[in-house]
Amino acid sequence: MSISAWEPVPPHAPPVALAANGRILSTAPNRLGYLTPTDPSAGVEAIRHLFGLQGYVWLKGLLPRAEVIDFRGWVLSHLAESGLLKPGTDPSLGVASGGAFDRQIADRRLMSLVRSTAYEGFCAQPRLSRLMDGFVGGLSYLHKRKIMRFTLPGTAAATPAHYDLVYLRGGTDRVVTAWIPIGDTSIDMGGLIYLEGSHAVGVAMEAQSSKDNAGLSPQERISAYNRNMAEGGWVSKDLPQMAERFDSRWLVADFEAGDVVLHSPYMIHASTTNQSINGLIRLSTDIRYQNVDDEIDARWGNHWSLDDML
Repeated sequence: MSISAWEPVPPHAPPVALAANGRILSTAPNRLGYLTPTDPSAGVEAIRHLFGLQGYVWLKGLLPRAEVIDFRGWVLSHLAESGLLKPGTDPSLGVASGGAFDRQIADRRLMSLVRSTAYEGFCAQPRLSRLMDGFVGGLSYLHKRKIMRFTLPGTAAATPAHYDLVYLRGGTDRVVTAWIPIGDTSIDMGGLIYLEGSHAVGVAMEAQSSKDNAGLSPQERISAYNRNMAEGGWVSKDLPQMAERFDSRWLVADFEAGDVVLHSPYMIHASTTNQSINGLIRLSTDIRYQNVDDEIDARWGNHWSLDDML
């Protein structure tokens, strides 16, 4: 079987001008491209091979679509009390109210949701767990600290460019991130984007950081917020400049419910502003796996909280 049953997405103009942190991404062919989808049935060895080459693997339809959409509706129904959703709409659609909402209520509900049995089950469903066992070459360990995010249309902020190992330095570098869009996430909704070929860049950056941090205490050395790091552990908030600096392209995609993207801890990625033309809330989760026998970052042994500084 070929590695991918899907043809690469042909270049086309995004439905909106993609923006992040006040800057517009270039649509030039040498600065903007599209992720290559992969058929999960290609087998774990083919998937691992692609992961090594690309720094990511976009697995199309790995999870049951209907179950992902049902879970989206369940999550958003619990957040609805905050005023996030347009009254009278199906929560699984995620239509934003367009008005003010109570951030404190939404955050409290979100912290409850990431501690729930239902969320744990979603992240540990057998289809994904079995794949990760094969991918890490043994029994896979799912980090307890798991993150779920919602982003409303028109929210100005977007996640700056970074690579994940900055926040996981207390354990192995063989950790793998699974980013899961919870529901269809078209390009205009501001899903994750990846700097093409940047897993090699991340390796070089981390090697330099190790040299710079050599004189720090062990606790400070592993912190993404130490004196030698940029604010928040980010590589940059200027995504267009990043593409120019490394003569690379930002890779984007129209994700669908059921898709999962695996990426390297060295792969530089970011998000763009949610400019949903249909007024939809972007909902996603990012979780980390590794071989259970490898060193585990103890800081990730607690549930995610908004103030945990990781």
